[in-house]
Amino acid sequence: MKTIKSVRAWWRGLFRKRRFNMLNATDNSEEWHVHVSPASLLAGLVAFVLVLFILTLSLVAYSPVLEFLPGYRTEADRSRESLIQNIIRLDSMERMMNDMMTYNENIAMILEGNTPVARTLPGSDSTRASKVLVMPSAEDSLLRAQMEGDGPYSLAGRGSDSRRRIREAIELAKPVEGIITERFDISQGRFGVKIAAAASDRIAAVDGGTVVQSLWTPERGYTVIMQHRGGLLSVYRNLSQSLAAPGQTLRPGELVGYNSEAENGEVRMFEFELWSDGKPVDPESYIVF
Repeated sequence: MKTIKSVRAWWRGLFRKRRFNMLNATDNSEEWHVHVSPASLLAGLVAFVLVLFILTLSLVAYSPVLEFLPGYRTEADRSRESLIQNIIRLDSMERMMNDMMTYNENIAMILEGNTPVARTLPGSDSTRASKVLVMPSAEDSLLRAQMEGDGPYSLAGRGSDSRRRIREAIELAKPVEGIITERFDISQGRFGVKIAAAASDRIAAVDGGTVVQSLWTPERGYTVIMQHRGGLLSVYRNLSQSLAAPGQTLRPGELVGYNSEAENGEVRMFEFELWSDGKPVDPESYIVF
């Protein structure tokens, strides 16, 4: 009971007003007074802290005052440098994607028999090589004589036939075991050969190279295109399944996919094309089927 009375007395004392006055030191006359209670003093203190917090938060959010703090400027510089690095990476990725798109478009133009678009660098590009004259060496002069003469490496005359024969003597692996039903004939619009092979037979890479395209169309099924050394492109059409992905490197004889199967009584012949320097060539000049 005494505890309850003491709590009530304390609570009443918290709201009981006190008189604060200011006296003159000379004659002790009252000059100013105010009536306050402990509760009003506590409420005033809380209001002052809240206003101070709001002012500080507004100052930090809407003014550059943090730039003058010793440790904050270093963190801001780091954030700025990180942002710049990310922008540079995005720019590099955009350039790489543009180069890849240009490469794919040129491959498609080569397969269509058109001339690919050559990339030109603007005059302000820093990557343009400087045209500095280099004095020819003895080896360079000897090579020029061989290229301009009548030797096996000549650029004209018998040299071209020699290089063609050397090129045609390259032996590549057979993509599949079968019988050629249609031979290469540009005048008839046949840019490769058609081979009758067993259904679902293995289709192998004719040489080591990189897969540049692997896609599916309703007319041709899966089509795989590989880039080989010496400017050679091999094209495999009418596959029922492709096991090659763009960018994948395959060795000679490694599995590319499987031959198509008969659908609704119709058999799709496996088609194989070989392109050299953007032009279709006879695969039988390179491969012994």
